[in-house]
Amino acid sequence: MEFSDLYSTRILEIVGAARQLPRLDAPDGTARKSSRVCGSVVEVDLALEDGRVSAYGADIQACALGQASAAIVAEHVLGSTPEQLRQLRRTMVDMLKSEGGPPDGKWDDLRYLQPVRAYPPRHASTLLVFEAIVEALDKAGA
Repeated sequence: MEFSDLYSTRILEIVGAARQLPRLDAPDGTARKSSRVCGSVVEVDLALEDGRVSAYGADIQACALGQASAAIVAEHVLGSTPEQLRQLRRTMVDMLKSEGGPPDGKWDDLRYLQPVRAYPPRHASTLLVFEAIVEALDKAGA
């Protein structure tokens, strides 16, 4: 596999189309995660209502892979339950660190990150947003 396979046209399109989501004024949970390997930093805020994410904000200072993960999450996180998001993190970890398949359904675009499996130094930045969301959920007591 070529290193350039990591930065497929689709990954670059996702990053290019990413929306900026302002941080929340009064989140139920917030978390900051960083990668010592590449210096990427992801901060997320979320609010919960009726057992689902009702608002989401983020500050993403990450490499293209971290930006791609975060952009896909930002598109689909609203309406998700804490358990769905915890399962999504487990699926992503399995996809990158073992032979697990990619998420499906509304998370289907995360499949474009499968080539990262072959590059363990890139796992941390790709997973930052998922780790931050789970920590924010923990802080929110969800």
